[in-house]
Amino acid sequence: MDIFRIIGIGLLTCVVALIIKQIRPEFYIVVVITGSIVILFMIVDELRIVFEYFLSIFNKTNLNYELFSNMIKIIGVGFLTEFANGICVDTGNASIGEKVVIAGKILILCLALPIISSLLDVIIEILP
Repeated sequence: MDIFRIIGIGLLTCVVALIIKQIRPEFYIVVVITGSIVILFMIVDELRIVFEYFLSIFNKTNLNYELFSNMIKIIGVGFLTEFANGICVDTGNASIGEKVVIAGKILILCLALPIISSLLDVIIEILP
């Protein structure tokens, strides 16, 4: 299973990062970011499957493609925000990470507005 490889890479990255931090602390963040990127590349195929599934749902329901696009962007902003926050925390900059999270939440809210608007339109049509 891929999860065992991902866990292995994650644990190996942690061990190497701890060793590097004692020997050459300036390379610590490089090791952490590299390990994180390797793990992200390992799940690209699974992400493609998820996106194709969501696309098939939208094609079956004949919903607006803009809604699908915004939903994918929302998911992407959420994942990238969490990823960036983790790196900020790892480098000892938790306060910057918190600002990144707040910015991500605001962007998600902005991207969700058309979805909320469409939902309200449907509710209004249902009401007598």
